[in-house]
Amino acid sequence: MIILKVIYIVRERESNSEEKRLFAFSTLFCRRFHSETDQNGMWWPCGRNGGSSFSSSSTAEQVTEGIDGTGLTAIVTGASSGIGAETTRVLAMRGVHVIMGVRNVVAAKVVMEAILKEIPNAKVDAMELDLSSMISVRKFALEFISSGLPLNILINNAGIFGTPFKLSEDNIELQFATNHMGHFLLINLLLDTIKRTTHESKKEGRIVNISSSGHQWLNYRGGILFDKINDESSYQKFCAYGQSKLANILHANELARRLKEEGVNITANSLHPGAIATNIHRYNRILTGIPGVVKRLLNLVIKNVQQGAATTCYVALHPEVRGISGEYFADNKIAKANSLGRDIDLAKKLWDFSMNLIKVEYLVPIVDADGILRE
Repeated sequence: MIILKVIYIVRERESNSEEKRLFAFSTLFCRRFHSETDQNGMWWPCGRNGGSSFSSSSTAEQVTEGIDGTGLTAIVTGASSGIGAETTRVLAMRGVHVIMGVRNVVAAKVVMEAILKEIPNAKVDAMELDLSSMISVRKFALEFISSGLPLNILINNAGIFGTPFKLSEDNIELQFATNHMGHFLLINLLLDTIKRTTHESKKEGRIVNISSSGHQWLNYRGGILFDKINDESSYQKFCAYGQSKLANILHANELARRLKEEGVNITANSLHPGAIATNIHRYNRILTGIPGVVKRLLNLVIKNVQQGAATTCYVALHPEVRGISGEYFADNKIAKANSLGRDIDLAKKLWDFSMNLIKVEYLVPIVDADGILRE
């Protein structure tokens, strides 16, 4: 592939071994989607979903066309940029009341203003949420529950990628803390609200975890280093990212199993949005330091933001997904996670491990048995 060869020439001499591993993953990813054609001979740089309603080139607007989300309320984390912002825009376009869970409220307000300028009757609000901080997650959940709003859809989109080693304020490796633990706690705190909304509205609740195909290639041996989550000497930034994305899948799978056992009308799924150029890559010079001409060539083999948000909006809103739970999606269809992502015992182990990482006081129900809010 010419594009990848150009990048290789540019980066080979200055990339360390871990960056070369990321490059190898990118090569495999692009080869998979490079030259697929449909029955009319049309080239689809990102591949095509043969025989189904949508393809990997479909946009979020296209996969939700004709769907009326009026009366639904959704939370989208990491909604101030990238696919989170586009997901918010398109859900709002379909009538959904969207709550943006964001670290940067100022940036979120800019997104909100743009949405309202395009869609004057859109219902969009922003609330501060730092998923690396359990205090922040609980504060967000308390404020949301205090608002009295229903909750039909929870989209766990926020994430960081390939950061240097750092512990969160809760002393958990930062990527694992942000990408997995923050969302794990958030779901635990808001699940009763989703259940109540589902019961009162008679509408299916949906929980969506944004994962990545990186869980297949960028991971540690065994998938998750339970005994070395916070071990700096074992830390590899891209493997740590893959570990957290595998956790997103396992979390959704185990949650789906528990919800099915409980008999509630709530689904939980995970998905890969596609290879997208967003600011999640800001920590990695192999992805941010590529010359402009190469970036333009890369645009032929990666999705734009509108396409990148499509699978999220599809899983969150489309009637075709009704009743489907515990699945992994890519390109607007059910896909297949790797063997670790389908490991039932590993999912259960991760659930217990995650519960043990959360301080007891953060798990105290926000609403008591009498319906009284707790601080």
